[in-house]
Amino acid sequence: MKIKSKIPKKLLPLLDALAITAWGILILKYWFIGKLNLLIHPNYFWLALSGAAGLLIVGFAKGLQVWRSPAETSSVQHVNLLPPAVSSTLLLFAAILGLAITPRVFASQTALERGVTEVVGVTRAHPQAFRVTVRSDERSLIDWVRTLNVYPEPDAYTGQKVKVQGFVIQPPEMDQHHLILARFVITCCAADAYPAGLPVKLAVSRNLYPPDTWLELQGTMITEVISGKRQLTINATSITKISQPQDPYAY
Repeated sequence: MKIKSKIPKKLLPLLDALAITAWGILILKYWFIGKLNLLIHPNYFWLALSGAAGLLIVGFAKGLQVWRSPAETSSVQHVNLLPPAVSSTLLLFAAILGLAITPRVFASQTALERGVTEVVGVTRAHPQAFRVTVRSDERSLIDWVRTLNVYPEPDAYTGQKVKVQGFVIQPPEMDQHHLILARFVITCCAADAYPAGLPVKLAVSRNLYPPDTWLELQGTMITEVISGKRQLTINATSITKISQPQDPYAY
């Protein structure tokens, strides 16, 4: 159903100018405070910043045009599915919310909801990312996942040393001496982020390491049957709690 609305001639351009400018400021703010990487892949920073600059130019130009135009009290009819003033107000409100709320890193609950169990030992990364020359204890968590993507037989890695970092996930189907160490991988933006990780065998109860705790693990690789599936597992011999990295995602 179409909605007719009478909108003062000067109101709509002003709302448009404010909304456009606010979105440009929002993108620049995320970049300035170092949070843009929580939303998009670093390869696309230049595109986002170029877009922000364009929005600011258009917004300031439109605002200047409204400022210089004579005051008008007449009205103009608009016929739309959604009144233009409402659309601009919603855009402005969303930008204001973005300025007030800092984006947060995905948590373990999001990983469980996106199916972390299905991606253990699996990755969407291209096989050419695999590097056989890297020492086992120099591979990152995602390097290990990519390695398994190339050659998924867990016994091939038994006894190899490992030193990795990630956040804790506690799938309910795992016992008290197992958890998953994971990281989110971004290919384009946060909307396509997916969790990748490996199971970890502990000598103590996993309750000592609550979900979302960031850990650095050292140990060796073993093969275990977890939830009825043979999986490459980190036998942790050293566990250190660490702060969340400045860049928590993998690419």
